[in-house]
Amino acid sequence: MRFITSSFLCACALFVQAQAFTLDSVKEYNCILSSQNKVDLSDYPVVIPISGEAMNCRFVVLDSKRRIVPSQMDDLDGDGKYDELIFLASYSGKKSAYSIRPAKESDQLVYKARSNAQMFFKNDDKSITPTLVASSPTGDLYNKLHHHGPAFESELIAYRLYFDRKQTVDVYGKRFKQLELSESLWYPTDEQLAKGFGDDVLRVSGSVGVGTLKGWDEKKKRAIHIELVSERTAKIISKGPLRTVVDLSVKGWPYMGQSVSIDSRYILYAGDRVVNVTHRVVSEDPSKLIFTTGVQKIAEQERFSDNKGVTAVWGCDWPVNDTIKYAKETVGLAVSIPKEFVVSEVEDRSNYLYKISPDSMGVISYLFAAYSLKEEFEVLTSDDFFDLTKERFFNRPIQINLKLTPR
Repeated sequence: MRFITSSFLCACALFVQAQAFTLDSVKEYNCILSSQNKVDLSDYPVVIPISGEAMNCRFVVLDSKRRIVPSQMDDLDGDGKYDELIFLASYSGKKSAYSIRPAKESDQLVYKARSNAQMFFKNDDKSITPTLVASSPTGDLYNKLHHHGPAFESELIAYRLYFDRKQTVDVYGKRFKQLELSESLWYPTDEQLAKGFGDDVLRVSGSVGVGTLKGWDEKKKRAIHIELVSERTAKIISKGPLRTVVDLSVKGWPYMGQSVSIDSRYILYAGDRVVNVTHRVVSEDPSKLIFTTGVQKIAEQERFSDNKGVTAVWGCDWPVNDTIKYAKETVGLAVSIPKEFVVSEVEDRSNYLYKISPDSMGVISYLFAAYSLKEEFEVLTSDDFFDLTKERFFNRPIQINLKLTPR
C-alpha cells in the first residue's frame, strides 16, 4: 500500500497523512517517517485514517524507546466508531520511528490537554450550560450562545465562530502558551488579565475576520453574508487533547439562483495557530457558485499578497468599543488557498479577498492563521509575520513520507 502526504499544511510546515489502513486489532505496526532532507521538527501532526474492525479498537502510539506518546482517536461522522488516529511526532534527521499497537488495560490513556473546544447555551439566570450541538431553523443563535458560538483553542491562539448570518471567524490572542478558554470563557476578568491571560484582539464587525467563507455580490462588488437559511447547526466533534474539530453547517441558502447547503469543518492542532478548513457544498450545480474568503482590513495596516491564493494583513486597532479598559491591539491575519480553488483576487470596503469556487466534488479547502503582538513566546514584526506566512505557516519545504508495516 502506498502512503502519501496530505495537501493540508500546518505551521510546522508538515501534515503527514496515511491513506485509509485496516489495522489489525491484535497486531503491532511500525510507523516510519522518512525524508530525503535532513531536518529537525517537533509537534507536527500524523493522521492515520482507519477502517474495518480497527474502527472499534483503541490504539496507542509508542516512540523508539517504547514510551507511550500522546495520541487521539476521533469519531468524525458520529457513528460510534473511530475514523482517525492522530499523534504529534518529532522528526530528527532523515528518519523517525514509532510503533502503533492495540491498547492494553494497563495503558495510561489520559493525556494532558493541549487543545480545547467549547460551546454554551445561556440560561435565564445568567448561568451557562455546556453543549456539543446547537441548531436553529432561523440560523441565528448569536445571543443565545455564550461567546456567540463555538470557540476552540491551542496553546498559541483561540478562535470563535459566530452563530449568525456572518459566521465570522474571530480571534483571541494570548500572552503565554496555555489553554485559557475554560477559565476565561473568552471574556477574561480583571484578575485573569492581571495574571497574564489573553483576550479578544480583533473587531470583526461585518468583515470576513480571518478565513470566513462568504458569498459574493457581483453587482455591488462586495462579500455578502450567508443568510435566509432554513437551518444552521454547530457541532463540536472533538475537544482534544491534541486537536479540535468543529463543524458548522447551513441548509437551504438561496444563493446565485440555487438552494445551497454547506458543511464546514475547522481543525486546529495543539502547538499550532493554523486552522485547516474544508467546506463541502451541495447544490444543483456547485461548479457555478462563487464564494469569497480572505482577511479583513485593519487600521494602521500593512499588507502582503502573492496574487495566487495567499493574502495577509498586519494592523493595529481597537478590538472592542471599550477604549478605556482595553488598549489597541496589533494582529496579523493570513489565508492560503490552493490554486485549484482560486478564481481571482478582489477587495471590497472591508476585506482583502479571493473569489473561490468548489472543485468537481463541491469541496473548497484552505488554511488560515492569526498572530497577536501581545504574545511573549513568539515576538514578531510585520516583516517577520509576512515572512512566516510565506515560509512556515503555509509552505512545505520538504517531503515527509509515512509507511506502516506489521512488526
